[in-house]
Amino acid sequence: MTPQRPVPPDAGPRRSPAPPAGLLGRTGHWCARHFVVVIVLWLVALGGAQALERAFGGKYSDNFALPSTPSQEGADVLKAHDPAAGGYSGQVVLHDASKPLTGFGGQVGQTVTDLRKLPHVLSAQNPLPPPGTPVKPTGGPNTGPLSDDGKTAYITVRFDTPPSTLGASYLDGVDRAVQPLRTAGVQVEYGGPLGELARPKPDDRLSELIGFGVAILVLLIGFGSVIAAALPLVTALAGVAIGLSVLALLAAAFTFATVSPTLATMIGLGVGIDYALFLLTRHRQHVMDGMDPAQSAGRAMATSGRAVLVSGCTVIVALMGLWVSGVSFIGKLGVAAATTVVSAVLAALTLVPALLGLVGSRIDALRVRTPVAEGDGGSAEGGGGSAQGTWHRYARRVERRPWWFLAAGVVTIAVLTVPLLSIRLGHIGDGADPESFTDRRAYDLVSQAFGPGANGPLTVVVDQSRVPAADRPALADKVTKALTNVPGAATVTPPKPTPDGDVLVATAFSAAAPQDASTTDLVNRLKDDTLPQAVSGTAAHGYVTGTTATQVDFVDILAARLPLIIAAVVALAFLIVLVVFHGILVALKAAALNVLSIGASYGVVVAVFQWGWGGPALGVAGTVPIESYVPMMMFAIVFGLSMDYEIFLLSRIHEAWLRTGNAKDSVAHALEITARVITCAALIMVSVFAAFIVSDNIVVKMLAVGLAVSVLVDATVVRLLLVPAVMTLLGRSAWWTPAWLERLLPNVDAEGTRE
Repeated sequence: MTPQRPVPPDAGPRRSPAPPAGLLGRTGHWCARHFVVVIVLWLVALGGAQALERAFGGKYSDNFALPSTPSQEGADVLKAHDPAAGGYSGQVVLHDASKPLTGFGGQVGQTVTDLRKLPHVLSAQNPLPPPGTPVKPTGGPNTGPLSDDGKTAYITVRFDTPPSTLGASYLDGVDRAVQPLRTAGVQVEYGGPLGELARPKPDDRLSELIGFGVAILVLLIGFGSVIAAALPLVTALAGVAIGLSVLALLAAAFTFATVSPTLATMIGLGVGIDYALFLLTRHRQHVMDGMDPAQSAGRAMATSGRAVLVSGCTVIVALMGLWVSGVSFIGKLGVAAATTVVSAVLAALTLVPALLGLVGSRIDALRVRTPVAEGDGGSAEGGGGSAQGTWHRYARRVERRPWWFLAAGVVTIAVLTVPLLSIRLGHIGDGADPESFTDRRAYDLVSQAFGPGANGPLTVVVDQSRVPAADRPALADKVTKALTNVPGAATVTPPKPTPDGDVLVATAFSAAAPQDASTTDLVNRLKDDTLPQAVSGTAAHGYVTGTTATQVDFVDILAARLPLIIAAVVALAFLIVLVVFHGILVALKAAALNVLSIGASYGVVVAVFQWGWGGPALGVAGTVPIESYVPMMMFAIVFGLSMDYEIFLLSRIHEAWLRTGNAKDSVAHALEITARVITCAALIMVSVFAAFIVSDNIVVKMLAVGLAVSVLVDATVVRLLLVPAVMTLLGRSAWWTPAWLERLLPNVDAEGTRE
């Protein structure tokens, strides 16, 4: 069982006029030679995709179903026995600071009547008592829709479909219905799903401009040429544009979350620039060595193009691993992100070589400084590089003291990971939104007038359809007693039967906000202890439903399946690295180090948002839990993106190892010629992700911080400390594979050296 034997070194750079061997090499050479055809085809594709999107593109919605969960079963039972009380609820919150709302009885009644006439409305509840009925303070928690002082009220509107699926134009009818109240000077705000429908449409243009601005600056400094800096940005933008159009067409047939296009833009821009940068770096070195531009483009495709293809497939596989969650809402987020990754790979493999053919040998035209070679002092194709390069000297320093660098990297990541130990998954409520959002203003009004728990009422449903009529009064008494003084509940309304008498319905209000941990405890206490004890000995069954209960079920499902997602993605990534590089230890190392960088990014997200270390500076009101699906999304995305740099660096190490047989020199050489491009790529991707922190969406902020930190940690601590140290310590054994496994593994050849 011996390591792979290196092949003899190449005699020198290839300058044959014949196209490079291999499909990718020939494709790159053809695209460079026929750049006019390729560019025209891309322009046609862009125009056609945009036209199709405008004609047939769908809308995005946060509607998702959780079949077979207690909250969904309870909602189904309630809908079957009392359709007007079921469905999906939204709130129209009314407030007047000067006098009680009873003075606007006519306008409130007219508004309720008009709301009931809107399409998809099952019912609308008038919050005011009948005329002549005195409003009496309750002396305790108010469970009615009118506050004790009479100055705040809410109209509960129930829909037969999630309001988020109705489109922003639906609000025109709601606005017309509430216009009499607004004309009379009453403040009207929309809460719950109705308020989410009124949120401003996400606009990523500012984030894109910031990301592109920083990317241009980094590329100009890194390459010293305007043309070399512009090319990755042009190809990334083209790939993202087509990917987003395809996503919009998919949204016409399937339900995608509202965060999907933003997520797809973030990932598409990041990987699109990176892939083009990897190819451009290799091509530029060949041109500086005197190779024909078209031949150079083909050679770059035959080498770095293979790494791009393998990296892209790894990212896509990681994103598709989200389907292991069993929740289509999460799986579709993976599909959304993968859409722009696919288009980024296609742009890198076709549009990039075409543009390289277009600019020819003028790749370094319009200089802002003197261009430098791929490595900062060594030959790009040589085996050992030059001792004069900064990165080469750094690599030798790592080689001399690998344990010190390994310890420094591990300690740094361990410190960043500490907050992860206190992570609390949950749902970010309306109270964290900017005050410019109507749902935030509605949230504050309800909290001040009725208590924070009124923003997330829990509907308690007891199905007594199988209980004999004679036994139902006793059951109702038992349920009433069980729901009295429930720990964590501000109050619980007495259970009332539905019109057919088969279901008892009560409403529980938490003493805390919907996203608070104590509210989650209350939901679990009701469904796991209180209701089972109340219906014990009978054929009845109890449920807790409503928006807050559904969110708790959603968190429970994702928390239970997150380890499965991690195991599936890590296993797939391990297999990809093993197949590409034929080394068991190098594949284990890649998987382990990527998990470490993800743990560090999790820790930073917890510290910023859950602990509040910097959250207010990012526009987040107070501390918030970590949105339930953010860790799962981050893992799939970060693991896939980390493999980009892993494969790019390992490709160069493996390439030098096959050429020289010297394991330590191969690490030093690869680090020397890739450190600058990896640093540039990481800075660009960090800036692209960080630019989305300006978004009003808290989930987007979380993803932006987490992804930016993970890439930064991965490109610095992992790639510059841990990987060189571990590869130096492993030496030749890094590429060891048992003979029986070697015979089973295919030859992928990520570097294109075995053409």
